Amino acid sequence: MEKHKEKNNSFIGIKHMEKKIEELNFNEVLSILPVRLRKILMKISSNTIKNVEEIRLRVNRPLIINVSGEDYFVTDTGIITKNKHNIIMVNKLDVETCFQLVTDYSAYALEEEIRNGFITIKGGHRVGICGKTIIEKKRVKTLKDISGLNIRFSKEKIGCAKKVIRYIIKSQNSIYNTLIISPPQCGKTTLLRDIVRLISNGVADLNFKGINVGVVDERSEIGGCYNGVPQNDIGIRTDILDSCPKAEGMIMLIRSMSPKVIVTDEIGRDDDIYALKEAMNAGVKFITTIHGSSLEEVCRRENISKLIKNKVFERVIILSNKPKVGTVRKIIDCKNNKILNDVLLYDRSETDYD
Repeated sequence: MEKHKEKNNSFIGIKHMEKKIEELNFNEVLSILPVRLRKILMKISSNTIKNVEEIRLRVNRPLIINVSGEDYFVTDTGIITKNKHNIIMVNKLDVETCFQLVTDYSAYALEEEIRNGFITIKGGHRVGICGKTIIEKKRVKTLKDISGLNIRFSKEKIGCAKKVIRYIIKSQNSIYNTLIISPPQCGKTTLLRDIVRLISNGVADLNFKGINVGVVDERSEIGGCYNGVPQNDIGIRTDILDSCPKAEGMIMLIRSMSPKVIVTDEIGRDDDIYALKEAMNAGVKFITTIHGSSLEEVCRRENISKLIKNKVFERVIILSNKPKVGTVRKIIDCKNNKILNDVLLYDRSETDYD
């Protein structure tokens, strides 16, 4: 009885903490919005807030918020709706003001980030940017006349990798080389981030003490770094190169930080593959992801197909969004050509994530 009570209190405590984090995330995003829009969005219900994934601002277009994968308009009373009548429209001043707040009135200082099409703000949230491109020496130098902003919420799901971690850990101080295959919007980066956290911190239940992890975060999505500091929990033994090209970053980490594992998101280029092979030659394990819906689809890419046929990847994890985002459809032991899970793996207590 006491154990049940303790477990129940623990569950309530976790849910209360998650609610506070959701509110903090929402407030961090509100701080970069113009006052007019901020006041309206502050009226949105707490049940809606916890499921907001994106806020989109486009000049002379409706204010759109994405909630649990669905787009909604917003009324001046903070009600979300699919109805196009009496909804909030975004004007040029709204977008300009938001952009100034995002860049802290110093767009020049963030020229490199703007060139890449997004800026990471405090909390690890990403603001995608559209406008007129300025080209110099056949490269995008910067953007001006900003016409659209996409504010994407950073959402951690601490513990979401528990369902797969036992398939990835090989011994007390080693893991299997792992490839995560996932269609867009199926939670691969969220899962990858929590895998990094567990490998870095250790997993007592599996007698895994934790090892040094090097992360090359080319798109600032894994760590969500702000001023160089990860805003997401990626573990106590993790070193991160933010906004760094994957191939260069992997070589840099091998030379300087002595990682036992290197983690990247979305490999595909030939130089990425070359760097992975260099990591293998240095005795470093790796975990990475790739877009796709099946092993067969991924194998149509010649450079990836060679790695799979040569059994460079020891584990392949395939994600799906059915019955919900983050579902693990298959975990494959590539050495023995064996599927390790006989049922779909997903946490029924969790809300969707990506």
